[in-house]
Amino acid sequence: MDKRYEVYCLAGRYFYETPDRLSVGEDAAADDSAVYEAAQRAVPEGWRCFLSGDWLHVNPVDSEGNPRPGRPAQGWKVQVSACPDNAEKIASKVWDYCVSHSIPFKFVPGPRPLRLRNSRYADRTAGGKFATIYPADEKECHRILEELGSLLDGEPGPYILSDLRWHDGPLYVRYGGFTKRYCVDGTGALVPAIENAEGRLVPDRREPAFRPPEWVELPDFLAPHLKARNATTVADLPYAVESALRFANGGGVYIGRDRSTGERVLLKEARPHAGLAADGADAVTRLERERAALRRLSGLGVAPEVRDWVTVGDHRFLVVDHVPGKTLHACLTERHPLLTADPEPEALTSYTEWAVGMHAAVEQAVAAVHRRGLVLNDLHLFNVLVAPDEMSVTLLDLESATDVDDPARQSLAHPAFTAPRDRTGYDIDRYALACLRLALFLPMTELLAIERDKATDLAETIAREFPGVPPGFLEDAVRTICAPQPVKARIRRPAQVRHLVAVDTREPYVCDPADWPRSRESMVRGILASATPERTDRLFPGDVAQFAEGGGLGIAHGAAGVLYALSETGAEGFEEGEEWLLRQTTPPPLGTPLGCYDGLAGIAYVLDRLGHRERADELIERVLAEKWYRLGPDLYGGLAGIGLTLDHLARERGARELRDRALEAAGHAADRLESCANRAGLLRGASGPALLFLRLYEGTGDPGLLDLAAQALRSDLARCVRNARGTLLVDEGWRTMPYLGAGSVGIAMVLDDYLTHRADAEFEEARMAMLPAAQARFYAQPGLFRGRAGMVLHLARTTTPDPEVEAALASQIADLSWYTMPYRGELAFPGDQLMRLSMDLSTGTAGCLLALGSALHEEPVQLPFLPALPEPNALRH
Repeated sequence: MDKRYEVYCLAGRYFYETPDRLSVGEDAAADDSAVYEAAQRAVPEGWRCFLSGDWLHVNPVDSEGNPRPGRPAQGWKVQVSACPDNAEKIASKVWDYCVSHSIPFKFVPGPRPLRLRNSRYADRTAGGKFATIYPADEKECHRILEELGSLLDGEPGPYILSDLRWHDGPLYVRYGGFTKRYCVDGTGALVPAIENAEGRLVPDRREPAFRPPEWVELPDFLAPHLKARNATTVADLPYAVESALRFANGGGVYIGRDRSTGERVLLKEARPHAGLAADGADAVTRLERERAALRRLSGLGVAPEVRDWVTVGDHRFLVVDHVPGKTLHACLTERHPLLTADPEPEALTSYTEWAVGMHAAVEQAVAAVHRRGLVLNDLHLFNVLVAPDEMSVTLLDLESATDVDDPARQSLAHPAFTAPRDRTGYDIDRYALACLRLALFLPMTELLAIERDKATDLAETIAREFPGVPPGFLEDAVRTICAPQPVKARIRRPAQVRHLVAVDTREPYVCDPADWPRSRESMVRGILASATPERTDRLFPGDVAQFAEGGGLGIAHGAAGVLYALSETGAEGFEEGEEWLLRQTTPPPLGTPLGCYDGLAGIAYVLDRLGHRERADELIERVLAEKWYRLGPDLYGGLAGIGLTLDHLARERGARELRDRALEAAGHAADRLESCANRAGLLRGASGPALLFLRLYEGTGDPGLLDLAAQALRSDLARCVRNARGTLLVDEGWRTMPYLGAGSVGIAMVLDDYLTHRADAEFEEARMAMLPAAQARFYAQPGLFRGRAGMVLHLARTTTPDPEVEAALASQIADLSWYTMPYRGELAFPGDQLMRLSMDLSTGTAGCLLALGSALHEEPVQLPFLPALPEPNALRH
């Protein structure tokens, strides 16, 4: 699970939402306690105060309201950390000091965003930062550290990993940018920038370690503090750290060895004041809780034994026995029979027996914990370790465990297993065990966070796919999950093993995705109902990526992609949405990327398709005025996407100059193909440039472009491997990927296009070997680029000669119902991580709409620059 997503679930039930909306905005206006006193102050004359994200900026300005001249664009800046109980006081002192000395600064204006910045899964590079102060030079920086440091002496705060600490107080310092400037990094992405010694913009790297730019000399007044920082190491621990398993904002988990015995151990690190849980407990408090829980369970054999508790600096380390095995999630992934196109009945039976047995083992372990009077509070697939012989399990990460009589609510739990607020005590763990019954067969219980009634839907799917599940196993799970609210539907089984959990004659959950155009109309109504034209950060709710610079505008995660899907599938025009996109691009926000799926080029493409030619031309002029030629070669945000957009507009306008620029983009992409060596696939691999070369070949007839396309495709094929069944998948080193965006199916789509122009036995064999990747029974998510909808799109379009394609297509369309969710009574789909709904093209409902349209709509529907092939396999009426 991507831990970034949890924080975006806090501000809304249905959609991922930027966390700052919890603390500032309309709700805060009615509740002064939602912001600190300093944030409510009126700024003096000659100052300007404004909100940006979860920062409140306070700047001295000139008579016209612009930043006062003479302030640097980068340099040594002072950071201030704070805890929830001293943030109010620190904010007041920082305000008083900076305003009285005419120094610009920013700070987190309320307790909620501060808690989120210091939460367990917050970004480690930003964790602890409460205020930032921008000195005019090194001399002023030194004075701020001395004077403000004296004022704040003794105040606690979380350690800021990316910065150098000043003495033992809450002040830190690092070198970085003061103003918004951007450059292209080594991957072709647009990132925050600073100037190097030659005056060239380079990435302003923000890492969880103090590493000043190599051309910057450390001021003398900071040297003693760097020496003090470097003096604190783990070298004196009685345990040798060998490797890191994972990191979080509150600390890390490491594999090590006892220096005296050579035995392997596990070390869990906790940083004070960091990694806050919902109850306010920091990482140290939670680690102390885990130590107490493990000691209480000692001797049961269901949890690791405690070895030691040590301190290094102010970091705490809990040392426990290293227990061999794999997580239950890893075992599930290795065994699951639905990861293939046509699982054998024996495989289904064997897996069912294993899953039911594993659940019984976990249930027994939890019962043993309950006999000691403890509630786990955080039971899930990743916190269960399966022994190598698969005869027993060990429960991990007991930092949330509490006494059964403790009235505190769950403060830290996996979203797919978090109990409703009506559960207390042992019932919290029983709810997680019920979710585990479903997740062992369909690991999609994150959906229950949106709608608990989905449990019945999931159980019906499991009963259909795994007919050997014992009677009562699923029904008991649904009863536990849905109680005390009524169960919405029955679990439908073959007549001989049907066990009803409720009789309910209400309408079906939502309409069937295969019911076109009824499903189209429902998805369109749901998308339009979610629109927020009054907001400026986004029009349609989608993936968390939309809250990055420019993310709410583009094709992948923004308004352009949704408007494109609506238009392509025949929905009635959404004039208010088009006006919103036009308004937000006059001009585009500073830092908006230039590319096709992430930025201005793609927006121009969509606006041109919608008839807004003048704005499309304006945006392309903006792109060409930037250093677009320094981008990477990829389709998502690089040269391939820009080149394809230029080629499209050249065809539409008959503009020779735009065609020349498209060819220029192709030339740069060809020169940089080696930069795709570490990534494969349609969006970020060499298949994107291959698509550009193909389209330009179709316009020019130059066979050299077809040769380049072949070269690029072979580069991506070199990153593919075959699984045990011979299916060709993209190898990412630690996993293999079948998907449209970064997997083999996206490569297969470009192979299809290539083979319409030139025969190639290697490519023909490759696309045949990739076809089963689009025919598996299970995909974790429904989305277009990383889920089942992408498989629908490929199967609807491919010309791969296989008689099973149409049957596979029909099956994938039907199985999109696994993910269907209601939004205001209409059909919608969850986004990445499944914890909230999404309406965007990449991850959500618009992508599913486009994919279904590619198979079912009466007119061809496809992705930009991937039109329908001569003989698509489709189920159009």
